[in-house]
Amino acid sequence: MLEKVLRVNALYDFYQPLLTPKQQEYLNLYYLNDFSLGEIAERNQVTRQAVYDNLKRAESALEAFEEKLGLFRKYKVRLSLISKMRDLADHLNSEESKQLDSFIDELENLD
Repeated sequence: MLEKVLRVNALYDFYQPLLTPKQQEYLNLYYLNDFSLGEIAERNQVTRQAVYDNLKRAESALEAFEEKLGLFRKYKVRLSLISKMRDLADHLNSEESKQLDSFIDELENLD
């Protein structure tokens, strides 16, 4: 369950603007603020089933965006490559290491 929560949160970070306002609200309340289905339903004057269905549609939309765009997958690959580059920088002389670190910092700050 924790793995699913972490994945939904990560996908939400990347694709939030592509969701409807209602999907954004429900995901935000449920995954980021730990509201229950009942609390969200009461707050929005809908049934728990409506909240559940809307959350499932939002989760499916996030997965579909990731399947088509792959931003989260590319982000994870980029982080892995940056880590490998930092490891390599540790084995270079001081000047080369500083230069590589500078490039890596630029790469990390592109987002």
